[in-house]
Amino acid sequence: MSSNSFAYNEQSGGGEATELGQEATSTISPSGAFGLFSSDLKKNEDLKQMLESNKDSAKLDAMKRIVGMIAKGKNASELFPAVVKNVASKNIEIKKLVYVYLVRYAEEQQDLALLSISTFQRALKDPNQLIRASALRVLSSIRVPIIVPIMMLAIKEASADLSPYVRKNAAHAIQKLYSLDPEQKEMLIEVIEKLLKDKSTLVAGSVVMAFEEVCPDRIDLIHKNYRKLCNLLVDVEEWGQVVIIHMLTRYARTQFVSPWKEDDGLEDNEKNFYESDDEQKEKTDHRKKPYTMDPDHRLLIRNTKPLLQSRNAAVVMAVAQLYWHISPKSEVGIISKSLVRLLRSNREVQYIVLQNIATMSIQRKGMFEPYLKSFYVRSTDPTMIKTLKLEILTNLANEANISTLLREFQTYVKSQDKQFAAATIQTIGRCATNISEVTDTCLNGLVCLLSNRDEIVVAESVVVIKKLLQMQPVQHGEIIKHMAKLLDSITVPVARASILWLIGENCERVPKIAPDVLRKMAKSFTSEDDLVKLQILNLGAKLYLTNSKQTKLLTQYILNLGKYDQNYDIRDRTRFIRQLIVPNEKSGALSKYAKKIFLAQKPAPLLESPFKDRDHFQLGTLSHTLNTKATGYLELSNWPEVAPDPSVRNVEVIELAKEWTPAGKAKKENSAKKFYSESEEEDSSDSSSDSESESESANGEQEEEGDSSEDSSEDISSEHRSDSESASEVGDKRTAKKNSKSKGKSYSEDGEKENEKSKTSDSSSTDSSSEEESSSDSESVSESESEPESRKVAKENEKKKTKQDRNPLTKDVSLLDLDDFNPVSTPVALPTPALSPSLIADLEGLNLSTCSSVISVRTPVFVPVKTHVLLHRMSGRGLAAHYFFPRQPCIFGDKMVSVQITLNNTTDQKIENIHIGEKKLPVGMQMHVFNPIESLEPEGSITVSMGIDFCDSTQTASFQLCTKDDCFSVNIQPPVGELLLPVAMSEKDFKKEQGMLTGMNETSTVIMAAPQNFTPSVILQKVVNVANVGVVPSGQDNIHRFAAKTVHSGSLMLVTVELKEGSTAQLIINTERTVIGSVLLRELKPVLSQG
Repeated sequence: MSSNSFAYNEQSGGGEATELGQEATSTISPSGAFGLFSSDLKKNEDLKQMLESNKDSAKLDAMKRIVGMIAKGKNASELFPAVVKNVASKNIEIKKLVYVYLVRYAEEQQDLALLSISTFQRALKDPNQLIRASALRVLSSIRVPIIVPIMMLAIKEASADLSPYVRKNAAHAIQKLYSLDPEQKEMLIEVIEKLLKDKSTLVAGSVVMAFEEVCPDRIDLIHKNYRKLCNLLVDVEEWGQVVIIHMLTRYARTQFVSPWKEDDGLEDNEKNFYESDDEQKEKTDHRKKPYTMDPDHRLLIRNTKPLLQSRNAAVVMAVAQLYWHISPKSEVGIISKSLVRLLRSNREVQYIVLQNIATMSIQRKGMFEPYLKSFYVRSTDPTMIKTLKLEILTNLANEANISTLLREFQTYVKSQDKQFAAATIQTIGRCATNISEVTDTCLNGLVCLLSNRDEIVVAESVVVIKKLLQMQPVQHGEIIKHMAKLLDSITVPVARASILWLIGENCERVPKIAPDVLRKMAKSFTSEDDLVKLQILNLGAKLYLTNSKQTKLLTQYILNLGKYDQNYDIRDRTRFIRQLIVPNEKSGALSKYAKKIFLAQKPAPLLESPFKDRDHFQLGTLSHTLNTKATGYLELSNWPEVAPDPSVRNVEVIELAKEWTPAGKAKKENSAKKFYSESEEEDSSDSSSDSESESESANGEQEEEGDSSEDSSEDISSEHRSDSESASEVGDKRTAKKNSKSKGKSYSEDGEKENEKSKTSDSSSTDSSSEEESSSDSESVSESESEPESRKVAKENEKKKTKQDRNPLTKDVSLLDLDDFNPVSTPVALPTPALSPSLIADLEGLNLSTCSSVISVRTPVFVPVKTHVLLHRMSGRGLAAHYFFPRQPCIFGDKMVSVQITLNNTTDQKIENIHIGEKKLPVGMQMHVFNPIESLEPEGSITVSMGIDFCDSTQTASFQLCTKDDCFSVNIQPPVGELLLPVAMSEKDFKKEQGMLTGMNETSTVIMAAPQNFTPSVILQKVVNVANVGVVPSGQDNIHRFAAKTVHSGSLMLVTVELKEGSTAQLIINTERTVIGSVLLRELKPVLSQG
């Protein structure tokens, strides 16, 4: 449910601002022994009376106040009986608030909640899909074990519902029921198996999430749906894409062989001199066959690639981990650019992305080397981001770039962030160990840092120098002497301990300094840190063994001090050292080897990346971030040695001979009907009846969660429908011809050819037939209010007729029943060669406009992310507002332009009651405002949608953006390109329409530009960036055509760019709206001219 659903205004007077429900308390006399208790009894009487009122407005106000009480943490459970009575209210607003209340208190008030179960069961049969879905959501949220059978039955029924939105909620309910009663697992798996076969993109993500929660190990359920999920992936909503990609990554690791074997050692083909021919032959037989990638493996990699350009960081991260874990090493490089792009996001996203890059950069440095500068630290970065960038820079360091990096590190050391400066010094140490050429340079630089004023920097330098000197101690006696002098000034325990350890290890190289250091340490022994005391004891022991003449008494003095120390570790160490180095009659055999024990050659420390051991966790998971296995983590399995049988993914097509042969007049009449399956016909008619009941409630759909997919404009879906019907007739005719020609051909061969063809096409320019399929899936819930009455009656008749003719033993095959209608490079098992692959080729290349001149609205080719300032934070007293045009059909009216406004609270206080105030609109202009926002938290942000009918003009829409205390005058002026909707049409139709829009309706100009600016891709990019137009296919290389229609009047806007000889081109615009045409011409000309 969207945030707008609960925009509670308290504008009805100051009385409501007092504590809710306490108006009654003031009227009660304080006298009497039970005065206090009686006030409690009458506390919420006014709310109960409002809930029992006959007026919906009073009930709605009461429900808002009750939900407000819950939000403030107050107990409203005593109102449960009064609220439950309204669960059957016809007002959708009241119903939704009642559902919210019930979800909150159903578990506490189990007995009363059970009384309302029958109401929810009735609501599950409601003609309105939103009510059915909400009822299921509330029913599954009642955590009462006794109603598990009812919930199970409701989920089963909802999974077969005609509305994809209800089926989506059924998938959500599966997870809730499983957590309540895991014993229902087997029955739930049956429902999941059924929902996995669903063709709707709305359901796909939710059912895969349920699969991951309930039965992630049942890979067999995915086999038949694998290709369908791969093909639907681009059209699924973003969070569904994340879930599906993670599941398919695990699936690929169990079903395909490793693509990394192709890079493993190349074998020597030369025969050994003393080797016989038989031995050579045997050796050749054992040699592995060359690796060939499974077509299904390739399908997954290819279909996820476009999602690297997703606006959602989680989707990009999911695709990146998929490429990392399952793609050939030669192809992984493409994810680096997308991951670097995510570094422009907020700090939380940066943190996760940088952690994953840090893991990747250890194994494959070359991926991120071109983007080295993207990992340079900014002064505004938080410490956690700075340290991660340092880690990556260390991993990417090599002989070529180390000099640049060291200069960068020198700057970081001077940072005011001391934790970051210390981390930089450790980084310099790691670079010194990894790259031997710069070891001396780094060591000298660290020695210079020993004179730094900052104690933390000096201490960290000492620790790193100690590790470096361990690697080559012979050469650096001078450094050790210099560090011995620092003992007087350094107070950080770790640094003091490191210096003492160094002097102890090299006591024979500095024979004059070591005893004097021990003398100074003996003086301050009692005041030192425990860590330092242990190193003083060690130093004393080493000097006793190598220079007992000078240090015998000193060591005994220190051992006596240690014997009575408060820390038991130091007392234990003292007893151990005394027995080991001071010989007496009790000394054991170890005393002889004391010198070897204390002065043995120590192995040099290995400075490793903390991310080195994280690669066994799947990238992008919580376990990888925490570096420990989190609850619910599913491990990636190792690649199988031999690939399992790929035929399990083949989808059998049930073939009926009479379905594909002409059967007289009756067959022709049915061809248009049968293009969509019967279930989808019922679906669309059901959704149209839903829309009639829903249209009565104000803004009902807009305030429901996830309704964006249902609220699409009916114009689009109806036009798609008419196009599809005409396409089915042509498809049926072509099928008969093609089947006879291509019986001998194998499907897999043609499938691969189709696959190659589809590779070249971009995700934005998919073929028209597959576009219709996805749109029919995603929009099957959309309302059909604009449909003529005659057509509705005809539909009802069709529906009755199909029900009578239906044979329960047979299933009618329709084109959309094929799971893999999109071209894929995977074989499909066909019992008989009834559907030839060339049919798919024909349907794919079919241009619907050639057989029907209906011009349909299509999805936008490009959506610019440019935002415009609506209200600056300085002018808005901390409230900032930006707007942009999402180029989507407006859900508030088909003549309105959709505008999205992002509101930001930059203050440290809550901003209350943000709403639209007075509107100053030109004549004819209309505006649908967003619902008031009750409050916006400090540093909070919220995006709301508006609809504005600009009447096909670029006039400014002026209005007031108000808060509880202030009103600010703002205005929105649309660019001319945003007043258009892209349309799909054939070249023939374009020329026909253009011929009717000549003379006064045509404006043109000549453009001068360099030849490289006139390539098709550059022209397309520039035109769609300025205007929301659709691309029209052109048979001539030198002519580029674009078509759109104005949002308000629906007038066609035809744009032609015709390239001439040399570096000139002619820009022509044909439209009835000549003013808009000339404005668009003025805007396009400079854009196309510039380089």
